[in-house]
Amino acid sequence: MKVVILAGGLGTRISEYTKTIPKPMININKKPLILHIMKHFAKYGFNNFYIALGYKGEIIKKFFKTKKFKDWKINLIETGQKTMTGGRLKRLKKHLDKETFLLTYGDGVSNVNLKKLVKFHKKNKKILTLTAVRPPARFGAIKLKGNKVTYFKEKSKIDEGWINGGFFVMEPKIFKFLKNDKTFLEREPMENLSKRNELMAFKHYKFWQCVDTKRDKEILEKILKR
Repeated sequence: MKVVILAGGLGTRISEYTKTIPKPMININKKPLILHIMKHFAKYGFNNFYIALGYKGEIIKKFFKTKKFKDWKINLIETGQKTMTGGRLKRLKKHLDKETFLLTYGDGVSNVNLKKLVKFHKKNKKILTLTAVRPPARFGAIKLKGNKVTYFKEKSKIDEGWINGGFFVMEPKIFKFLKNDKTFLEREPMENLSKRNELMAFKHYKFWQCVDTKRDKEILEKILKR
């Protein structure tokens, strides 16, 4: 099964690093973020990668030219400097329109069981399955009645809702929902799939961490060291 990694975004929220390198190349414990993601897929036997390049894509190309990974097939494909997530995927259509495929972002690490995710997707027979995660709690939660605190919980995930954690499984029919380079995968396409009852959520309760900020980077490094 092919694996798409969207690796072309600007990464503006972590600009202290992305002024010089693309976000997936930020080092996490001396290894690029994208490598941590790819190793997770390879662990489950998914090692045919299609990396959608954009912003500073030449740095990702240079990295993979100088490294050899046994049994990995790595396809580096330019998908435009300002292309949105759905547009990047649309540009890969000719490589993916024959079979079910996996897709993730170039900035999120998880220990989601990918075999179980694929099994769940095939069982439900829908166009798209996303991995739903509970975001790491950043702040203590309080509820107020006037000035009185009626509820307090320090950094709890209990009251957090589910969010899209990436790690998708998709059918080629997804391409019917992608218009052009300006299409955000997470907007009209997924909203329309939801309305048509073609979008499923695989709930993942364990480890998930995205890297949006310097603080996120530091948290991920500590977790991976453990």
